[in-house]
Amino acid sequence: MDPVGRKILPHDVPPIIVPNPEGDVFFITINTLPRGTNQLAVMEVWQRIIESIRIREANHDLRCSLLLAMPDHLHGLFEFPGEKPMKKAIASFKSWLAKSKGIRWQRDFFDHRLRGHESAAEKAHYIRMNPVRAGLCEKPEDWPYQR
Repeated sequence: MDPVGRKILPHDVPPIIVPNPEGDVFFITINTLPRGTNQLAVMEVWQRIIESIRIREANHDLRCSLLLAMPDHLHGLFEFPGEKPMKKAIASFKSWLAKSKGIRWQRDFFDHRLRGHESAAEKAHYIRMNPVRAGLCEKPEDWPYQR
C-alpha cells in the first residue's frame, strides 16, 4: 500500500508479452491529488494537456483517440505504437504537466486493455457521459474538456 492507502498497481509487462502490441487500445484513467479538487477542467490547463498529447503523438509515443478531463481525473482511449512502454509514456505526460502547470497526480494510473469482446465505442460512450453523470453538463457534447 502506498501512503494514500491504495494498492500499488503493477504496470510491468510479463516477459512473454510484447510491450506495445500494435493496435491494442487501452482505457486509461489518471487521477489527481487530492481528489475532489479541480485541477484539470480549466481551459488553460486543458490546452496544455492537449499540447502534451500532440507532442507525444508526434513522437509516436502514443495515439489518443479520445481524451476527456474531469475536474480531478482524466479518461482516455490510447494506443502505444512506439518503443516507449505505456508506463514511461504516461509518466512522461504526467511529469511534463506537473512541471508546467503544477498538477499533482496520484501515483501510477489505471489501465484496461480492451479485449475482442469489448467495444471501444462502448468505452467512448462511457467516457463522454462522465460529465453528464457528474451533473457538470446536460449533454456530452456540451463538455469543453474533451478531444
